[in-house]
Amino acid sequence: MKRVKHDLPPISDEEEARIQAGIAQDPDNPELTQGEIAAMRPAAEVLPPELYAALTKRQPDRAAPQAASAEEQVAIHLDRAVLDHFRAAGPGWESRINETLKRAIRAERSPALSAEDR
Repeated sequence: MKRVKHDLPPISDEEEARIQAGIAQDPDNPELTQGEIAAMRPAAEVLPPELYAALTKRQPDRAAPQAASAEEQVAIHLDRAVLDHFRAAGPGWESRINETLKRAIRAERSPALSAEDR
């Protein structure tokens, strides 16, 4: 789990007193007593099993779904001159290297390239 760093400035004693007074005056949300805290039970003990399972089910990461792709990310070592040549044309240089490699495969008439990549 990613840790979040909180850089909140400390509050003054006066601000803390004001916050505590507001808590004490809120009839809809009183502070829990020690007895109430002691009486608490884990959710797994008090919720119906189906509800507990639904609430605790691990959610997949919320990243955007990735399209199915035949591409694979790899790390390769290239000569500096090769990188400079492709990068000089601007964004998309990795795609241009990929296209150049596919043309080289076609030139060798390799069956390794599928029909959809031709």
